[in-house]
Formats: sequence, structure tokens, C-alpha cells
Amino acid sequence: MRRRASLVLLALAVFCVAMAPTLRWYAFPRLAKIPPNQYQETVLEAKPATLLNYSTLKSEKVDKITIIQTLKGNVEESRRIERDAGRDVVVWDALAYITGPDGKMVSKIPERYIFDAHSQDPVHATGESVDGEPVRREGIEFKWPFLTEKRDYQYFDAQTRTSAPIHYRGTRTFRGTEVYYFEQTIPWTKVPMPKTMPVKIPPEVIADSGLTRWYTTKRMFWIEPVTGAPLNGEEIHKEELRNAGKLMGQDTLTVFEGHVKMREDYIRSVGEYVSSNRLTILLLVSYLPWSLTLLSLILLALALWLEARSRRPSSGPATGPLTPPVSAARS
Repeated sequence: MRRRASLVLLALAVFCVAMAPTLRWYAFPRLAKIPPNQYQETVLEAKPATLLNYSTLKSEKVDKITIIQTLKGNVEESRRIERDAGRDVVVWDALAYITGPDGKMVSKIPERYIFDAHSQDPVHATGESVDGEPVRREGIEFKWPFLTEKRDYQYFDAQTRTSAPIHYRGTRTFRGTEVYYFEQTIPWTKVPMPKTMPVKIPPEVIADSGLTRWYTTKRMFWIEPVTGAPLNGEEIHKEELRNAGKLMGQDTLTVFEGHVKMREDYIRSVGEYVSSNRLTILLLVSYLPWSLTLLSLILLALALWLEARSRRPSSGPATGPLTPPVSAARS
């Protein structure tokens, strides 16, 4: 009976030791993914800021500029692209909607971001765009990969339509959570005019006047490394119109300048969302594999102990050959 029990425990130990790496290296890459129907809204603010007043054509100091950034999963497009790509794909229809201190629209830039649901690598397909223009992304945007590493990544900049390294600058603590801090600086670069602005300037007028739009930013992210989600994001941002003398009477005009930060209530809500998802990922990559490994060692030790007991000789009283009683001789 003990030997049979030891064999059962040994089989369970082998099962547990096999399941530990299976969860980490097989199940996790297939189960951890971004849902195709995710919706996320983030509000960022620059307080104070400089903004171009299109009615007076002068740059003015304002109390606040608000940027409402939405990411909406397009399930129908995800399924269409998955049929050709042969993998799980997420399509985010993103919109950066900028308003001035009066709540009126300053500009809006739509994007379609297509990426692998598991690795967050870009997937190139029809519809990938920024402000209605086709692009071909390299690297990441909005979302870091699960289990973010301590290294530089390629990060796509929607203004310039190009990718550049975003540098890992060390491990920090943000609101009690360990994060990886990343920075990217985009030098002054000529960029396209937004298609939606408070004042519609015909393209032929822009071409004839030589008016150009330039942009620079320092981008900062505090990334929770298990989920790859930004717990906080900031930009020190500046845009200018150059060669504007012919149209606006001044050669260089600041369109927008300010330190853009996530609003406090959205920082809290992102932190709560990340905490719940972090536990799920840790179960697959750490907690369950290590628990199964420890359990397999305990089961193995118990199986060996039972096997040793089954081989131990019986400890009952020793018995010898029976001898007939000796009768006393009669004299």
C-alpha cells in the first residue's frame, strides 16, 4: 500500500514540475493579450501654457490647455486583419483632441494603430494611419510589451511619422509601485499641418507662402514593467509656425508650448486598472510556476519517504524453533 502511494505522489511531482515551465513559456505567451474591444480615455493638461490665438494671430499665455486622448478597440477591423495575418491583432482607433481654456477645439489628430495582441509589435495592414495619412510604424506606441525590459525601445512619434529610440533611464518608485522610467527627445523637426484646425488654410496658400510647422518634445513615461502600462506620462512640448511673415506678419509664431501632464484622477484610475491586471500576469509567470516547483519538491520528498518506509524490515518480536519441554527423569 505504501509503495502504491509513493508512486502516485511521484507521478504528481513529475506533473507539477512539468507544468511550471509550461505555464511560464507556453501558456503565458498565448493567454496574456490585449482585448480587442478595449476602450480607454486619458485627460492631460498643460498649466499654464502658450497658445496661438488665430483671431489675433498672436501667441498668448493661457491658464490651461487640455488634451483628451481616447483609444477605442475596433473589433470588426481586428477580425478582418486577423484572417490575413494569422495571429491575434488589436486595432485601436485613437484620437488626440486638444481644447483651449474656453473649451473650444484647437486641433484633433486621429490615428489607427494596429499591433500584435500578445507582443505589442506593430502589424502592417491597410488602414494604419495618422491624421488620415498612411504610415508604417516601427516599434511601440501607447503600450509597452508585457514584462518590459530594462533597455531602449523604438517608439513611434505621431507628429513626425517616424520612430526613434526611447531610452531606459533607470528604475524608480512611482506612488509606491516600482516602475521603469523612459525618456525620448525629438529635436526640432518639420512636421505636417493638422488637417483640422480652428482656421482652415488652403494647402495651395500654405505652399505659396512657404509657411511651415515645426515641433520638438521631451517625452517621459513611468512604466509598470509587468503589464507594460504607463502609470504616468508627461511631455515638454513646443510647436512653431515658421516663415509666417507673409500670412501672419511675423516670421515665427509659437502655436503651442507647455508641460503636458496626466490629470490626477486619471493617474489614480490607471493605477487601479494596472494593479488588477498585474496580479493575473504574475500568476502565470511567477506565482503559479514557483508554487508548482515547490509543491513538486514536497511531493517528491514525501514519495521517497514512503518508499523508504515500505522497504524497512518488520519490527515485530523475534521467534525461534519450538523445542519440546524437557521432563524431569524419575529416579
